[in-house]
Amino acid sequence: MAELPARLPLDPDAVGRDLGRLVLTIVELVRQLMERQAIRRVEMGDLPDETVERLGLGLMRLEEAMTELREHFGLRAEDLNIDLGPLGPLLPRQDRD
Repeated sequence: MAELPARLPLDPDAVGRDLGRLVLTIVELVRQLMERQAIRRVEMGDLPDETVERLGLGLMRLEEAMTELREHFGLRAEDLNIDLGPLGPLLPRQDRD
């Protein structure tokens, strides 16, 4: 068995980008789950109009923040959809920026 080097040659920019990609992927997954839950609750009609307005505004702001963070790391929305091999992609396919 070959001996592993004491240090792996890593590109700090690539490591930062990949870590950013992983974190943003997790945040995007949670954002989509929250959005689906909010839509279900709105469709059930069990939320006051003020709450519906706050939910919509909060989800829009979160989506804007995600767009800014993706741009900061040089990522596209599809870059966050990690392929889980035989399980398929992590996120549902969407037509987004």
